[in-house]
Amino acid sequence: MKESNHPAMRALLLETANMPFKFTEIERPAAGDHSVLVRIKASGVNPLDNKIHKGMAGHAKQTLPAILGMDLAGVVEEIGPNVTAFKPGDEVYGMAGGVGGNPGTLAEYGVFDADLLAIKPKNLSMRQAAALPLVFITAWEGLVDRAKVKGGQKVLIHGGAGGVGHVAVQIAKAFGAEVFATGSEHSRKYIESLGATFIDYRKTAVADYVNQYTGGEGFDIVYDTVGGATLDASFNAVKNYTGHVVSSLGWGEHKLAPLSFRGATYSGVFTLLPLLTGKGRKHHGEIMQEATKLAEAGKLVPLLDDRKFTLATADEAHDIIEAGEAKGKLVIDIG
Repeated sequence: MKESNHPAMRALLLETANMPFKFTEIERPAAGDHSVLVRIKASGVNPLDNKIHKGMAGHAKQTLPAILGMDLAGVVEEIGPNVTAFKPGDEVYGMAGGVGGNPGTLAEYGVFDADLLAIKPKNLSMRQAAALPLVFITAWEGLVDRAKVKGGQKVLIHGGAGGVGHVAVQIAKAFGAEVFATGSEHSRKYIESLGATFIDYRKTAVADYVNQYTGGEGFDIVYDTVGGATLDASFNAVKNYTGHVVSSLGWGEHKLAPLSFRGATYSGVFTLLPLLTGKGRKHHGEIMQEATKLAEAGKLVPLLDDRKFTLATADEAHDIIEAGEAKGKLVIDIG
């Protein structure tokens, strides 16, 4: 057998769904035509990562065995021959793998499509940067690409302290919107610290907060990050004619009559499409460039769980996600 010229690297391999990760050494990949080799410093953990781990995310199309992990922050080690946007030594971040058969970020190195990456914000740590890509892209696609958020609008974010929600609040604020966010009482202080008006969804009926904050007119934009009954509530909270509902979890069966009776519109967000289809990847990189601008302007700060994890303890991070006990985004330190 011919000996490889490529050095080895450490990685976590998921061989079978719902089993612990396997700590292993594999050959370090090399940058291809339009890709970059990144020395990964941190890998963000998303609920979807855990669902893939548990074998409950067929839509992610990640055939096992595989390296999981979608979000990363790291340093460019080498570039492919047709890469002009980056150079070795650049600090980058993005949502770049872990689904659709693409190798993920729970490894010391990874080769990723250059279109999916952007220069990391100078004022954010690697951990902070790794927490942002999936949730920022999801929030941006809904608020900016679909709903065209602008100054002066009244925007309601369901789940304002959640992963996508807390970023959506900050994006809407940055665009000059008046922001309202639902949550439970324990999230009130944090939501208000972002400059949003807190709404306790457990204690306040939809009709009541629509009347209180919009004079019964409804919100210009409603972003549902929760799904299920919350999406149904969104249809009852949106403004007549010009209102727009967006959901990142609109996968159930819903009656559209409340939305239709308002003459309002709806958009779904499915953030994985560029990774699954290969189409639209450049736009994801462009969205991350916008995240860098907002972060460096002091208008975007991710909420992180303080607990630290490494490749050796990644299973513990996934257990916390599954139990719903994360207090902000979990990040695995790698480099």
